[in-house]
Amino acid sequence: MTNPLLSPSPLPYELPPFAEIREEHYLPAFERGMAEQLAEVEAVADSPEPPTFENTVVALERSGALLRRVENVFFNQASADTNEAVQAVEAEVSPRLAAHSDAILLHRGLFGRVGALYRDRAGLGLDPESLRLLERWHDRFVRAGAQLSEVGRQRVQEINQELAAAATAFERNLLAATRDAALVVGTAEELAGLAEDAVAAAAENARELGRDGAYVLSLKNFSNQPELAVLDDRDVRRRLLEASLGRGLPENGGLAVRMARLRAERAALLGFESHAAYEVADQTAGSTGAVSDLLARLVPPAVANAGREAEALSALGGGDLEAWDWAYWSEKVRKERYDVDGAAMRPYFELDRVLRDGVFFAAEKVYGLSFTERPDLRGYHPDVRVWEVLEEDGTPLGLFLGDFFARASKRGGAWMNELVSQSRLLGQRPVVVNNHNIAKPPAGEPALLTLDEVTTLFHEFGHALHGLFSDVRYPLFSGTNVPRDFVEYPSQVNEMWALWPEVLANYARHHATGEPMPAALVERMQEAERFGQGFRTVEYLAATLLDWAWHTLPAGTDPGDAEAFEAAALEKAGVAVPAVPPRYRSGYFAHIFAGGYAAGYYSYVWSEVLDADTVEWFRENGGMRRENGDAFRRALLSRGGATDPLEAFRAFRGRAPETGPLLVRRGLA
Repeated sequence: MTNPLLSPSPLPYELPPFAEIREEHYLPAFERGMAEQLAEVEAVADSPEPPTFENTVVALERSGALLRRVENVFFNQASADTNEAVQAVEAEVSPRLAAHSDAILLHRGLFGRVGALYRDRAGLGLDPESLRLLERWHDRFVRAGAQLSEVGRQRVQEINQELAAAATAFERNLLAATRDAALVVGTAEELAGLAEDAVAAAAENARELGRDGAYVLSLKNFSNQPELAVLDDRDVRRRLLEASLGRGLPENGGLAVRMARLRAERAALLGFESHAAYEVADQTAGSTGAVSDLLARLVPPAVANAGREAEALSALGGGDLEAWDWAYWSEKVRKERYDVDGAAMRPYFELDRVLRDGVFFAAEKVYGLSFTERPDLRGYHPDVRVWEVLEEDGTPLGLFLGDFFARASKRGGAWMNELVSQSRLLGQRPVVVNNHNIAKPPAGEPALLTLDEVTTLFHEFGHALHGLFSDVRYPLFSGTNVPRDFVEYPSQVNEMWALWPEVLANYARHHATGEPMPAALVERMQEAERFGQGFRTVEYLAATLLDWAWHTLPAGTDPGDAEAFEAAALEKAGVAVPAVPPRYRSGYFAHIFAGGYAAGYYSYVWSEVLDADTVEWFRENGGMRRENGDAFRRALLSRGGATDPLEAFRAFRGRAPETGPLLVRRGLA
């Protein structure tokens, strides 16, 4: 049987041949990919030739082509369209991949060659990108533990494999818990307040899950479910929020404790006081103190702002405000104060129109791109659509895949993956995918979005642009391979176009009549957006400070029970606001226990400092102008990790970032 993963794809842009890939292809491809890369790096380490940049560092960049190809395809499917066979492969290969990475980064002979080049780097005559590559490879070895004793390196390897297995288990538990916690109601009357099309989507969801005659509200990956804003039945709201907040425990609570302890132990072995210190040392923040200072400055005004909002909501609701009431009465305030009805806005936000005449339109205006749908190219699921992206002069840039609808086989949330990463060294152009979890309407019905979902479309496409615009030589620097606390910056900047007048007027049209959203409604909607910043900021800060509490633990500390630890951490940080639960609780905080954000969830607000400052720059310089887009692309979006991100920002902005625009945006000035 031919395994299509074992050779480069013959399709345009090396798009993976999804029509030919089967679950049984993955494990043999992983095994061959790991074996091939180990043989390649052993050849580098054992070379009788003196180390040079080409025969050592560039050789490392070229190694592992097969393994990269398999990983990109497999882990996208594991997130977006998993099944028992895929989960079994993931459980087997995750610790093996951790061991494989350690076999390279803890290889004494390989580190010896890289170290020799690093010591002589000033005299090697390298261009800036090549010099940065050498420095980053040396840093990767050191941070992996290459300088530790044999005993220390062995323990780091054990920890890495345990953490990889635990992260896989966390994700698997969460997928099952989220599916099982979906709210099932027996009558449409219980969903009073939900728009007609949303009720139909709940019925369709029930049918797909084998619950014909019922209605199912599947959970999003965050705490406060969007339906809470409109469901009239208070008890249904309570049940929905409690289902959301309770999922993942106790199994994932135990895993969270175990992973936090393992990470703290590994950090201590590597010479750091905590996992947070280890992580932040490699980020733009530079130190835990810098992060703690920013968060500490934001908490008091955010909590005070949320308190003022709570008073307004309690007065309108005529009683005690519970967590499941907040979104509902906020929607009432928006209607009363601003005459804005979220449900009434949805008919103006039809998915295809938002995408074509909003997201793509903004990219055309700002960057000169064009998008041609390619129905001849197949995705990994029937719902996936493929577009070819062209430069203004018709030069091919890459492929964009959109996977917009929720399904039981997809994890919650929204994210971007790179299926093929750009690299001039390897002659590859980018293939990127955006995943969303929009409720799929019945056949023939339009997919109508909330304003939050519209914003998320623009946000995730900002990540896609970061990957598509990548123009670097080396794979290590491609696309979104930047510090974690910088990676959200381009995506957050792209959110600005969602409500930009020229863009909004182009896509916000009634799906049935084609009538534009009334100008007065647009103005009121923008005013209403400012109400609720207290809630949104506290919700975010609570999750951030929970992550920080888990990962500032010193080695040897026992967090105890996960729920008790969480409650104490929120209280100590000053964000224990009963009516505002954290955006993620420990049992379903996949960002930090099954993703790459451990001690890094602060990156959203850290990046927002840069984002808000950049939005101000666009406004100061005429907004949606090609010159502005070209400048932003050239200085930041195209450079990936090939330059120091903050140096690139300073060169672009003409100064260091300032926090003033963020404080104004968040209502904290």
